[in-house]
Amino acid sequence: MKFFDRILDRIQGKATKGQKRADGWLDFRDAYVRDNPCCVICGARKKLQVHHIVPFHIAPDLELDPTNLITLCVNKKHGINCHLLVGHLGNYRKTNPNVVLDAMMWKYKLQD
Repeated sequence: MKFFDRILDRIQGKATKGQKRADGWLDFRDAYVRDNPCCVICGARKKLQVHHIVPFHIAPDLELDPTNLITLCVNKKHGINCHLLVGHLGNYRKTNPNVVLDAMMWKYKLQD
């Protein structure tokens, strides 16, 4: 299944642009999600992904910096894919320099 996930990531533009992930990235990512177990926008606890505020391809040295990460989901809890919409402005090939502020705004808008 991971093979197909990598292919889908490349098609969507989520694959890294030539940089190799740090050896400890997968363990670090898993630990980050354990410590931050819900989407910062909608509160979902499933289908979580770690989003780099400053993208990995721009600042690979920030890859393992927890202050450069937020947890976003791809589960469409409120009819939106938080990672795609807020993290990438609707296109995984784009970056959102205001992702933290936008996440707070969307969280406020989605409150019941």
